[in-house]
Amino acid sequence: MDVGLSAARDRLIVALDFPSAAESLAFVSRLGGSCRWFKLGLELYCAAGNGLVDELRGRGFEVFLDLKLHDIPNTVAGAVRSVAGTGASLLTIHAGGGSAMMQAAAEAAGAIVGAPRLLAVTVLTSMDAAELAGVGVNASAAEQVMRLARLARASGIDGMVCSPEEVAALRADLGSEVMLVTPGIRSAGDAVGDQRRIATPETAIAMGASKLVVGRPITQAKEPAAAAQAILEEIRRGATR
Repeated sequence: MDVGLSAARDRLIVALDFPSAAESLAFVSRLGGSCRWFKLGLELYCAAGNGLVDELRGRGFEVFLDLKLHDIPNTVAGAVRSVAGTGASLLTIHAGGGSAMMQAAAEAAGAIVGAPRLLAVTVLTSMDAAELAGVGVNASAAEQVMRLARLARASGIDGMVCSPEEVAALRADLGSEVMLVTPGIRSAGDAVGDQRRIATPETAIAMGASKLVVGRPITQAKEPAAAAQAILEEIRRGATR
């Protein structure tokens, strides 16, 4: 694999949206080593637990635990300490939990060697202005994302999860060191599904995304390894724009 494609592999996170460890590991084997990072969401983590994290780490993969922690500060800090023992590299918390909660999470992670980097979820990519208004947020998605991202950064959080529509503005506002992880990735012609704010891999990388989370375009492809390789090529193109 050439240097450009190898670097692209570090920027692709494949979402293991399966209900069990067995199905997830079978899928990982089908990818044939084309991917380096895997995301475990709440459904899979509740079903498979740390055993699946251990298995993936044992096979040499990096793990992103997308648990979206959101509770009182003490509880979230305790959860961060618990997750730190799994070897996961990334962990999400909800920015909507507020500054005190995020500060407690950051302090808990900072006190443990090898703790995961924390990412604050701003506004879910399934939400648009109407959905936000329904929960009492009268700002646009872009305004709410910026507000929460600034609050998270001031609270000591390493990076953000944001949609492709906000990534350029966040990169310009927060600088080059902040990790921006972007879901809602769809190549041209892919089904949109329940995602509202989307972009192609090439465009999202060109706009400043650090890493991309891709699920169904790879997991539901007839040839997952080929689909992953095509996305890696798009990432490489976006990095050179």
